[in-house]
Amino acid sequence: MKKNTLAMLTIAAAFAAAMFTIPIHAHGQADVNHSTEIRIDNFKFTPETITVPVNSQITWINKDDVPHVIAANNGAFKSKALDTDDTYSFSFAKPGSYEYFCAVHPKMVGKVVVK
Repeated sequence: MKKNTLAMLTIAAAFAAAMFTIPIHAHGQADVNHSTEIRIDNFKFTPETITVPVNSQITWINKDDVPHVIAANNGAFKSKALDTDDTYSFSFAKPGSYEYFCAVHPKMVGKVVVK
């Protein structure tokens, strides 16, 4: 009987701890930040188009042996020159479609869709 009581207390404590670690909005939806990676390799963004929820953070990582600069068509974001294995991150707080390109190689294009 003591093992069952201890197990129930452990489960209850874990549940209570979980309830306090995720902020909940008034309408009941958790405020979750998503992180996603886009690879720059062989002069392409992979994936070229990605759809993410609001408050997602995208991280671009350069796997080419030449520098690249990520720049939004609308000016919302722009990285410094990224050498091999350098990264650039941007958080998307508002819904919309964000087209971007490499400022060094303008034929390289991509899009982030935020819903």
